[in-house]
Amino acid sequence: MDKIKWGVIGAGGIARRRTIPGILLAKNAELVSVMEIDMALANEIKEQFNCKKAFDNIDDLLKDDEIDAVYIASPVIYHKEQAMNAANAGKHILLEKPICLTVEEGKEVVDYCKQKNVKLATGFMMRFHAYHKKMKQLVKDGKIGQVVSARAQLTCWYPDMPGNWRQSYNTSGGGALMDMGVHCLDLIQYITGFKTKRVAGMASTLTFDYEVEDSGAFLVELENGAICHVESNFNIPDDAAKGRLEFYGTKGSLLAEGTISQIETGSLEVTFSDDTKDYDAKQDRTEDRTRHIEVEFGNMYAKEIDSFSLSIKNNTKIEVPAIDGIQIQSVVEAAYASSKNSEYVKL
Repeated sequence: MDKIKWGVIGAGGIARRRTIPGILLAKNAELVSVMEIDMALANEIKEQFNCKKAFDNIDDLLKDDEIDAVYIASPVIYHKEQAMNAANAGKHILLEKPICLTVEEGKEVVDYCKQKNVKLATGFMMRFHAYHKKMKQLVKDGKIGQVVSARAQLTCWYPDMPGNWRQSYNTSGGGALMDMGVHCLDLIQYITGFKTKRVAGMASTLTFDYEVEDSGAFLVELENGAICHVESNFNIPDDAAKGRLEFYGTKGSLLAEGTISQIETGSLEVTFSDDTKDYDAKQDRTEDRTRHIEVEFGNMYAKEIDSFSLSIKNNTKIEVPAIDGIQIQSVVEAAYASSKNSEYVKL
């Protein structure tokens, strides 16, 4: 098997904007077909990216024996049915987050793909950001000591759009936390290597009129006891968004800005400190140990596609398996329950 041949289900939106260009850049992938329910739009995307085929329904795309794998970026309400249909057709699947409307649906899809011997990955492309990889390595190497705290934020401006599937619980499964907070929590768990064991959340709709939350935040306690904060908003102007990711430990800190984004960019400053000093009541903090880290940027989506394509070609471990997406979604569902019932939720 040379390059993995890809079809894209739900080729508008994030697929057209980011993932399809990533497929075109990937070394181990080839774009074969795109599908949108509007045939005119499907043909437009086909011509834009110079791929072979366009479809207006999933059945015809899945009948194509040339396709090895599909990327599903349709509204969440369709994920379960489309993923199972793809598994029936023997296609490996990269499924956008959230995996399904609920954790239970997601588990059904994972089990079904196992039965069909089909690989299933989830779309946490931000793990492939060069700075996030670097932060993970620094934490693993003990450069900031014991991680005791972390914070991540992802926001955007997302005003009322009647009929928009992300703004209804029945079609999205949740608002800002389910759509964007999942990326934040995934990065915290990925970089630290610890899962969540307890969560407390708050979610509300402050600015717009849709039913999902436009403002949300939750605290999680990780397996090592670290307390971490996630915040996601649909009501902060894009120009004001910082996309910060911060880790603090007993020997230093990592502060990234602009890295929680759809493009591989941003900055990272690190501070490594001597943890053997005695208590200093003055706490002057006059000595600046901060330094900036440089990395080589690439394309997160291309790396994501390459990684999964290699797993398919070589029958090796998936770097971002769907079970990780389900675990993250279970935390967000617990955060919603916490917000509703004003109580901590144990995982």
